[in-house]
Amino acid sequence: MKRFIEGSSREQSTLLPECLDDYIGEDNPVRVVDAFVEQLDLAELGFAGVTPATTGRPSYHPAVLLKIYIYGYLNRIQSSRRLEREAQRNLELMWLTERLTPDFKTIADFRRDNGCAIRNVCRQFVELCRQLNLFSNAVVAIDGSKFKAVNAHDRNFTHAKLDKRMRQIDECVERYLKAMDTADRQAPDIAEARTTRLKEKIATLKSQMVRMKAIQEQLEAASGGQVSLTDPDARAMATSNSRGLVGYNVQTAVEPEHHLIVAHEVTNTGIDRRQLSRMATQAKAAMGTEELVAIADRGYYNGNEIVACESAGITPIVSKPMTSSARSAGRFDKEDFVFDPATGEYRCPAGSRLIWRCASVEDGHLINRYWSSDCPRCAIKEKCTPGDYRRVSRYAHEASLETMQRRIDKHPEVMRIRRQTVEHPFGTIKEWMGATHFLTRSLERVRTEMSLHVLAYNLKRVMRIMGIGGLLAAMRA
Repeated sequence: MKRFIEGSSREQSTLLPECLDDYIGEDNPVRVVDAFVEQLDLAELGFAGVTPATTGRPSYHPAVLLKIYIYGYLNRIQSSRRLEREAQRNLELMWLTERLTPDFKTIADFRRDNGCAIRNVCRQFVELCRQLNLFSNAVVAIDGSKFKAVNAHDRNFTHAKLDKRMRQIDECVERYLKAMDTADRQAPDIAEARTTRLKEKIATLKSQMVRMKAIQEQLEAASGGQVSLTDPDARAMATSNSRGLVGYNVQTAVEPEHHLIVAHEVTNTGIDRRQLSRMATQAKAAMGTEELVAIADRGYYNGNEIVACESAGITPIVSKPMTSSARSAGRFDKEDFVFDPATGEYRCPAGSRLIWRCASVEDGHLINRYWSSDCPRCAIKEKCTPGDYRRVSRYAHEASLETMQRRIDKHPEVMRIRRQTVEHPFGTIKEWMGATHFLTRSLERVRTEMSLHVLAYNLKRVMRIMGIGGLLAAMRA
């Protein structure tokens, strides 16, 4: 091996072994993990075992296990068994844990038993970001994304899916019975072999039918019309592909300057329509600001949610969904009718007045109805309505929706800002999680797992923004 860089002999002993700290550079991210955990008040955050018991076998300090998890999620190592192996061979983890090597059961139990406290740690880091003045603009972009659960699609059942599966079983049984009649006409040895095989298939299908009926009983007792066998809290949700997925809907509020996740929430509701005010309120509290601008896409368009945001000192900017059947048919849209607040009437494209006629409550919303008596005699009626009268509905808080639409018309670039801001964290975290996405089961544990992902994401972002040395100095100050 001449003229190559040569290593040290494996059999060579050293008189003075190297210090473990020599292997960890001053700009190593593991030092940030250590400094962050050391400055936390773990008892106040809700961790169990901070005060050791006076009897029994000594336990690991919660700080050690928390450091292991933060390091693992920073380096895309989420499995407790993989973390156990890394603690035994990874120099960075050896330095971080001071050569402690807890087994995988201890590591997994820590995440299971301290879910609320781990979520508090994630909020504590957001508070640290606020203290470091990383939230200079009182603006957040809000969006949701579907994440796969452990539950496979074939182990999630709805009434329609269950009925379809039971019909398929009945059809298969009937087809196999006819095949048995046909097999009896064959030679005796062939008939016996076919009949035996068909009987085995029929017995398997009958056992599946018994299982389907048991699932049907669970489905009748379940709320929401779904049953998931592996993860009971996971739900089938519609996505851009035709099949959808079984998983959770993760909501995030992201500030646009540094793309830091200010607030997040995991739900098993597949739609975003009632999530706006809750996420915006959480973001406003996390950023410690008196006023906030919350930008969201059309999936969040809901009158009650927008009014709730305005009542909380939040300015919502939500694009309006284009669902008008009149416009698609080439007729006048509601936007072509102008409301006059002074008279409380609409003016149609032909110049007629649409006066208030009645009011009703639909889905908890107060709706006012307007129409004009001039419709039957209107010269452009065919461009307006195929009925006798063109009726216009007005939501009780329509003025708030119109004011919000004027904001979008004046600043159409806000929707581009929303897309550029909130899609980045989702793409990054999904890449870290890999194809399986969530590893834990039940809504409570999935929330804990998501908090660890958000904490790792925010931690890596701040290290990139401030530098490791700058972040360490700020945490130690």
